[in-house]
Amino acid sequence: MPKSERIVSFVPAEMTAMVEQGRSETDWDALRAISDAEVEAAAAGDPDTAEWEIDWSKAVLQPDTRKTAITIRLDPDILAFFRAQGRGYQTKINAVLRAYMDHVQR
Repeated sequence: MPKSERIVSFVPAEMTAMVEQGRSETDWDALRAISDAEVEAAAAGDPDTAEWEIDWSKAVLQPDTRKTAITIRLDPDILAFFRAQGRGYQTKINAVLRAYMDHVQR
């Protein structure tokens, strides 16, 4: 990634404020004009929207919680599996760990 690029994240309240203040670079009118069918067609080839054989129903994503950055050593095949799932693979690893933690704590 070039040094000029950076990844930033915002909580929903910050995004709402940006839109209200006109600081968003998103073309919201164009986005609102897209039909559900067009969104589903665009997502059809995305591995994140593919059907899962794994039951993720008990995994809960925690999008608004602050994360702690750590270094973790994973087996190469485990990391390859999650990376092959596409964007959001670290969130999925976190969800799997949370589901396991919840199971053990019950």
